[in-house]
Amino acid sequence: MREQEIRDKEKMNLLANIDKMKREDAEASEAKRMRINNLMKQAAEANAQSLIEKQKRAAEEKDHEQQIIEYQRAKDQKEYEAQLEAARIKDEKEKEIQRLRELQEKAADRQAEIDALRAKRAFEEGER
Repeated sequence: MREQEIRDKEKMNLLANIDKMKREDAEASEAKRMRINNLMKQAAEANAQSLIEKQKRAAEEKDHEQQIIEYQRAKDQKEYEAQLEAARIKDEKEKEIQRLRELQEKAADRQAEIDALRAKRAFEEGER
C-alpha cells in the first residue's frame, strides 16, 4: 500500500511536472508569438517610415530638378535678351556710322561743288 502511495505520489508529481512543462511551453510559445508580432509590427513601421522617407526624398529631388530647370530657363532667357540687346546696339552703331558717312560724303560733295564753283569763278575772273 505504501508502495502504491509512493507510486501515486510520483505519478502525481510526474503529472504536475508535465502540466508545469506544458504551461511553460505554452507561455514560451505565447511569448515567442508576441515577440514575433512585435518584430512584425516594428518591421511594418520601419517599412512605412522608409517609404515615407523615400517619397520625401523623391519629392525633394523633383523640386530640386525643377529649381534647376527654372534657373537654367531664366539664365537662357537673360542670355537671349543680352544677345538681342547686343545685336540692337550693333545695328544702331552701324546705322550711326552709315549716317555719319553719308553726312561726310554730302559735306565732301558740297565742298567739291563750292570748290568747283570758286574755280569756275576764278577762271571766269581770270578771263576777264
